[in-house]
Amino acid sequence: MPQVSQQELIAGAKQGKVVSFPTDTVPALAALPQSASLIFATKKRPPDKPLILMGSSPDAIWKYVTGTPEEFQIWEGVIKQYWPGQLTLVLPASDLVPQAMNPLDPTTIGVRIPNSTIAQNILKETGCLATTSANLSGEPPIENLREIAIKFSDVLVLNKDPLKNQQKYPSGLPSTVAKWTSTGWKILRQGSIQLTGNE
Repeated sequence: MPQVSQQELIAGAKQGKVVSFPTDTVPALAALPQSASLIFATKKRPPDKPLILMGSSPDAIWKYVTGTPEEFQIWEGVIKQYWPGQLTLVLPASDLVPQAMNPLDPTTIGVRIPNSTIAQNILKETGCLATTSANLSGEPPIENLREIAIKFSDVLVLNKDPLKNQQKYPSGLPSTVAKWTSTGWKILRQGSIQLTGNE
């Protein structure tokens, strides 16, 4: 599918289509949370690999999460230090999270605010989106938006690529993923941010 303007991409996302745009790690495939099953189908992703909910602000994300006041205080302390940025927190999911985002464990949801002006501007307009890296499952992430448009003919791909002539995004790494447990943080995937398990 041809690459589209930011407003065309936002309109397509609001209509339930799968879209792709840059983030602060690698480009994302994204869709409304209720359209999450389309992302799994698009990238042939197995159900044991949940999607990440990306938002433009903590306020946009918190309604998808549930916890005690004490837990929210701990979580807010972490996000003040690391958001926007390359840290995904896996937290207890509220009833607003569609099961399709995490088919095998709908009680949790990974959430993140990307440190990317383009991504944040899109998310401000669309609301929170279900996201994952832009690649077929099992293959490395695609870092060039033009290649994404060729690979995924049904996806609306942004026509602005901040990479220009660079070969890599700021990190080129997926985000660090930390899951909240009764004993603190458990690191599920180590990325560029070093969050300790008991932080």
